[in-house]
Amino acid sequence: MSRIGKQPVPVPAGVEVKIEDQLVTVKGPKGELSHEFLPEVRVLQDGDVLQVEKTEDTRDAAARFGLSRTLLSNMVVGVHEGFSKTLEIVGVGYRASLKGKDLELLLGYSHPILIKAPQGIEFELPSQTQIIVKGIDKQQVGQIAADIRKQRKPEPYKGKGIRYRGEHVRRKLGKAASAG
Repeated sequence: MSRIGKQPVPVPAGVEVKIEDQLVTVKGPKGELSHEFLPEVRVLQDGDVLQVEKTEDTRDAAARFGLSRTLLSNMVVGVHEGFSKTLEIVGVGYRASLKGKDLELLLGYSHPILIKAPQGIEFELPSQTQIIVKGIDKQQVGQIAADIRKQRKPEPYKGKGIRYRGEHVRRKLGKAASAG
């Protein structure tokens, strides 16, 4: 049985949870998220704590038990605090700028790349080489950050490209190292 699934999900002050059958709606200061859980699990509320429990003892229920608890926890944290991912741009002439709410990237191509901000996502630029993707939905924040990184992945020779903050890029030596 999942150790993660057994853990209770604390509901902080200012966050409202509404459970209707399998549909759970979480409302907080940053926004509102809802998710329909599968019938193998049931979400119960006891005061300011949420608990996930299996409704049947099958392999599928066991597999979805911990996932459901994590999704529920991410919803509560998202509407209370929000999520963010920081990306760094490395390379001469590579930079980012905001066009309204959308993100414009200059990455050495012949044209700028425009990335539209979907509903619930906002971009912050502390500098021209740093991008912060913020939102209440952890999956959506991660997907947008991955889409931005995909525009110019870090290459192994000079390390140029877009990377996550703290990401280590393995460097190769190139032609000079093999001549010998």
